[in-house]
Amino acid sequence: MPGAAGLNEAVSAIAPEDMLRAQVYRLIARFMSAPPSRSDLSTAAALEGSDTPLGRAISTFAHIAGNTHAADAASEYQELFIGVGRGELVPYGSYYLTGFLHEKPLAKLRQDMARLGLERDPAVHEPEDHIASLAEMMAGLIDGALGDAPVPLSAQKRFFQTHLGCWAPYFFRDLQQARSSVLYSALGTVGNAFLEIEEGAFALD
Repeated sequence: MPGAAGLNEAVSAIAPEDMLRAQVYRLIARFMSAPPSRSDLSTAAALEGSDTPLGRAISTFAHIAGNTHAADAASEYQELFIGVGRGELVPYGSYYLTGFLHEKPLAKLRQDMARLGLERDPAVHEPEDHIASLAEMMAGLIDGALGDAPVPLSAQKRFFQTHLGCWAPYFFRDLQQARSSVLYSALGTVGNAFLEIEEGAFALD
């Protein structure tokens, strides 16, 4: 998966609502990093939502995951993100912000990763501004999995606004509407609803 390797795996005790935030980011990261396995789909199918926009989106995603075969999910992932030469969508921050890969947004991300003590996973060859990588990094900043402890909310906000909030909502809307998208359309709805909550919470900080 495109991403960062933590300096250690220790996770400090955090508030339940922050643990839930980290879990949603990791759900996005897992399904965006590679085609989901049968186990991934079963885990997603067991998710329970609530009577909120995000909760309803999670319930819909869980229902679709429970009715999706791993081979069909792999085919959908291939069409959406790999394709022949290029998939229907290009899930990188640089591409959404500039129209090209490996541009200034990626350079800025690498600077901020160094400042936060985040290291690129040497086993991963994709640029770090992939949506899966950024979601994994946000999860680690929230729960401390990528460092010695969770980072302050102000640092989470700065990272989110600089590297995710400026483009990921557009990506998730495109994912919702992609012609090759069924399972991933539902994931796009989850992503959209979740980022709206994140943006609203950070605006109050």
